[in-house]
Amino acid sequence: MMAKIGMMSFAHMHAYSYAASVKQLPDATLAAIWDDNPKRGREMARKFGAPFISNVKKFLAADVDAVIICSENVKHRPMVELAAAAGKWILCEKPLATTVKDGEAMVATCKKAGVGLGTAFPCRYAPTLIEVKSQIAAGKFGEIYAASCTNNGSYPGGWFSEPQLSGGGATMDHTVHVVDLLRWMTGKEFTRVYCENGTLIHKKLKTDDVGVVHLEMEGGLMVSHIASWNRSRSFPTWGDVTLELIGEKGVISVDAFNQKVNVYCDKVMRAEWVCWSGNMDLGLVKDFVAAVDARREPPITGVDGLKAVEVTVAAYEAAKRRKPVPLTT
Repeated sequence: MMAKIGMMSFAHMHAYSYAASVKQLPDATLAAIWDDNPKRGREMARKFGAPFISNVKKFLAADVDAVIICSENVKHRPMVELAAAAGKWILCEKPLATTVKDGEAMVATCKKAGVGLGTAFPCRYAPTLIEVKSQIAAGKFGEIYAASCTNNGSYPGGWFSEPQLSGGGATMDHTVHVVDLLRWMTGKEFTRVYCENGTLIHKKLKTDDVGVVHLEMEGGLMVSHIASWNRSRSFPTWGDVTLELIGEKGVISVDAFNQKVNVYCDKVMRAEWVCWSGNMDLGLVKDFVAAVDARREPPITGVDGLKAVEVTVAAYEAAKRRKPVPLTT
């Protein structure tokens, strides 16, 4: 079966890579593009060689099996609900939602409609992180007692600094990845969150650009995490994901994107890092297409996305209240 994939919005920069990934797969085709910014949508349609459909109802009524949603964060829920009502399988960019209420509604809507809802957490497809999960599962490091993590990136600009569109700043943008990875690796849920965040680097932003998050997981596993937009515009890549896990039998240190080649390109006039170990976005989209073909739930589910939203929302609440916020597991 050739899965026919539609793109809903190119507001998020990951949309470009996801669309390119669809084009690389032999069992998928980029069937249509819709964007609530028609100029951007038409430009992307020309770039990726797919038809642009300006009316969202006509887009969802077209011959499309599934959609990848890469809109501004607060638009995820209405787009998911429209796609679910049209019977489409859905891969939604992270964070799944900006509130727990919206995330729960999205999961419930897709379940009622009988369609698969996946959350775009491509870090699960980094070979280094896959190996870490494998070694933990095999018991090589025994019980995991603590973790120290970072997800630091460059400030994305645009709507990311508009709370009414993003729902939050760097804490929102970069905590969800680490939360998902730790749930996936350990099989444990988060039980308590404390956070301090603020606008420390880009003084004119309306959102936070640094978040220091302290978390507790089931069994007393303690986690410290830094989420920020502290990388300069000229930094070779968008940012990092690092983990140091302290276990009963040893310590695991991993820099998820360190398998790279240094590239010096006069076209962009800065150094760049090109990852040679594997294409995370391609792995994510490939698994989503397989789920569409089999009409099964995507491997990274809407519930996975919701769990990450719960922790992130609790982090903002903790920063506001200046005390830890408990989570139900």
